[in-house]
Amino acid sequence: MDACVTLALEHGFSHAAVLDAATLTPLDAVRDMCATGACAMYGRCWTCPPACGSIAENAAQMARYSSGIIVQTTREMDDPFDYETMEECSRAHREQFVELCARLREEFSELLPLGAGGCRLCEAYSYPDAPCRRPGEALSSMEAYGLLVSDVCLKNGLGYYYGEGTITFTGCFLLV
Repeated sequence: MDACVTLALEHGFSHAAVLDAATLTPLDAVRDMCATGACAMYGRCWTCPPACGSIAENAAQMARYSSGIIVQTTREMDDPFDYETMEECSRAHREQFVELCARLREEFSELLPLGAGGCRLCEAYSYPDAPCRRPGEALSSMEAYGLLVSDVCLKNGLGYYYGEGTITFTGCFLLV
């Protein structure tokens, strides 16, 4: 796993750490936040609730894994309303995540990538009218699986808040 952490840092992530899959506790309360529409992805794509499966189904899927890595992208903002930096950080995190996912799939036949926010691989989503156009590449988020990101970071020795004036996006890769 240490080699995977090093690989993540080489792919441009600001922070990375080994993840113990036993620390993953899916919570209905987190999934309920999705239903409020906070990220505007609920009911829009196959990798977000309700299409991504129930909390029980997601917990069973995660239980197949014993370890993984957590990855983060952090940027300093000019002010609390620095939307450009927020967008740039989100874009960079997503690109690095997709690149590292492809690289990890070369070595791990069983991989569960859980990103930050909903899948953004397609410009328009096929849900619910047609199947996902990229089922082998589509990405669910940690929150869609009911994970409280700050709790996962804390339980695995990784920071979550890097100080005033920063923005951080977090994802993880579960590996067999």
